[in-house]
Amino acid sequence: MIHLRKLLAFGLVIIGVLIILYPKASEWYDIRQEEKLMAEWEESEMNEEAEAEAQEQYDDLTSLFEQETGNSEQLPSATTDPEQTSVESSVEPLETPVQKKASVVLNAIATIKIPSIKLKLPVLEGATQKNLKYAAAHLKETAAIGEVGNSAIAAHRMRAKGRLFNRLNEIKVNDKIIIETSGKTFTYTVNKISIVEPTDVSVLNYNKTDKRLTLITCDPVVDPTHRLIVHAEMK
Repeated sequence: MIHLRKLLAFGLVIIGVLIILYPKASEWYDIRQEEKLMAEWEESEMNEEAEAEAQEQYDDLTSLFEQETGNSEQLPSATTDPEQTSVESSVEPLETPVQKKASVVLNAIATIKIPSIKLKLPVLEGATQKNLKYAAAHLKETAAIGEVGNSAIAAHRMRAKGRLFNRLNEIKVNDKIIIETSGKTFTYTVNKISIVEPTDVSVLNYNKTDKRLTLITCDPVVDPTHRLIVHAEMK
């Protein structure tokens, strides 16, 4: 009986440690995914058919931004998280974030660099929950990067300093945004920065002569109610 109690106590300690370490482990995994995408960028390219209209994708960003998961301050609940093993029923080791997400496969279509805020990110095709978790995402059915029209790229504004579009609010008019696709480099110059309502789809407007880039994220960082929009054009 004493041996069983010691075993149970040890199991509870292990579970407690895993619960405490889970946010950091999850954040570490997300960063590793981002680094992996950057490393694979030069030798991989994904050609994916567009499946949704640009405005629908923009509208969908509201719910996607609300599903942000990279805030390490928030600890998972041992009683409400279905991934956690019940203490009363079992003391088996919890599934780690790495084990859970080992099947994630992503391919970058480009990279985005903003030297003024020391940002460098992979860009994936399609604003989905999975894509936005690890990288910036090009909204399908907006203009292709580097082409005439308005090419929109969105990313979470994580609380962790420097993660994804966390520092996008520091960007200034005339700053450069560099997009590298397979074999091509496009340089845009920031010409407008604004904060708009989530329902304001006018940020996707364009004419038939300019090559425009629009960056989209949520604002403010905590409990966002609006969107931070950065417009840039290629001269």
